[in-house]
Order: sequence, then structure tokens, then C-alpha cells
Amino acid sequence: MDWGIRNRLSRIFQPQDGRTLMLAVDHGYFLGPTTRLEDPRKTITPLLPYADAIMLTRGILQTCVDPTATVPVVLRVSGGATIVGRDLANETITTSVRDAVRLNASAVALSIFVGSDYEHQTLANLARLIDEATPYGIPVLAVTAVGKELEKRDARYLALACRVAAELGAHFVKTYYCEDFEKVVGGCPVPIVIAGGPKLESDMDVLRLAYDALQGGAAGLDMGRNIWQHDHPVAMIRAIRAIVHEGATPRQAYELLRDLTQASASVGRV
Repeated sequence: MDWGIRNRLSRIFQPQDGRTLMLAVDHGYFLGPTTRLEDPRKTITPLLPYADAIMLTRGILQTCVDPTATVPVVLRVSGGATIVGRDLANETITTSVRDAVRLNASAVALSIFVGSDYEHQTLANLARLIDEATPYGIPVLAVTAVGKELEKRDARYLALACRVAAELGAHFVKTYYCEDFEKVVGGCPVPIVIAGGPKLESDMDVLRLAYDALQGGAAGLDMGRNIWQHDHPVAMIRAIRAIVHEGATPRQAYELLRDLTQASASVGRV
């Protein structure tokens, strides 16, 4: 791995512990104006100080993130399908590596849909992106997407998808936490970050997911809806950050969340 790729990865994964807390706000590329992400700038700005990196499209980066912000950018470069279309897996590369360089991205991200009708297409997209990004020293994040088929999120399927992504040269992989998650990590030679997925039922469910994933070998989290759809998003991201970087247990993180929420009650929403 060359110097540029290692340097950019060290912006995303904190050198002191090798972990990351990424903030995912790329949902609009297929979902449109998602609840509490209708005004991306309003949602993103208060959360940036607590994120190690932000994952988003070039359109939202250019219109909703202050160019003086120092948070590393993981640029979503695949798309071409929406929730109302026939198949979410029918993606292509939508943003060039040259544009990623122009936008000072620390990494680029692309979805693969293993087992779908578009498996070959999306895996070929990944291979081509790696070929194009590597000469510029830009790491590639492969996202093991499952489209609308959430039942695919088991260890056997995710281990296959993560390994294939690594075999093609992805520098890190985003996937889901699952039962027997250690098997997924054990078969993937590059770091894995965990997707938060749809908003969970309780705060403790979110905090347990974060804790269990890290204990199972994940190198970090890439969470979106479970942070910015929370009534107190800053308090929630700070609680999750305590698990990622401070070794907090779910109970300790929940107590921090409660304290921050109570402290903010007199000054408005946190």
C-alpha cells in the first residue's frame, strides 16, 4: 500500500486506536429527501465536530458542507437507481476519480450487490474504480449493499460479499453486523466498518449494535439514520463516539446520552 493511500486512510481511521466513526448522509441519492435529512446543511453542521469522516455525494458536499470544514470526505461515487425504480442494484459509477481529486476526497465509496441480477455489473464497477483511484492514492470503500432484501444480512452472505470486495482490491468494506459476525471479519483481510441501517427501536439497541460490532472485530461504524433521526442527534453521536474511541460500554454510553439530553433540555434540541 503506497504512502498516499495510507495517509488518507489515517485521516479516516484514527491512528491512536485504528477506529473510525463515520457519519453517513448519502441516503438522498436513492431515497430523496429522507426524514430529518430534508435540509442536509442543517442536519450535518452540528454533527461534524464529532465525526471522524463524512460519507456523502458530491452534490451535497458542494452545497451543504462549508469548504473550511476539516472533516475527511468519503465520497459516494455510485448510483443511478432510486427507491421507486425497478431495481436498486442497477448502479453505475456516477462521479469520476478526477472529480474526487478536485473535491479533496479522502476516499471514494461504491456499492456492490452480490447475488443480484446486477452482481457482475457492480463488481466490475468496483474493479474499475480501484484501477482508476489507486494511481491517485485514493482508497476505495466497497459497500456490500442488499437493496430491499434485508433478509440477506446473514454471516454466510456478508462474508462472501466482503471477501469478494477485498479480493478485487477494496481498501476497506462497509457491511452489516450479524450473528456470527466474527466469521465475516475473519474472512476479510481489510478493515470493516458497520452500517447502522434503518433506525432501530431504542437507543440501547443502537448502542449495543455499536459495542457488539467493535467487540466482534469491526474497525468502526458508518452511521446515519440512527444518529440524525434521533431527537437529540448531537447527544447520540457523542454517546456512540464514546463507545468507538473511549471504550465505553453500552450502559455507560446510555448514561452519557441521558446526561447530555437532560443538560440540553433548557437550551433546546441537541
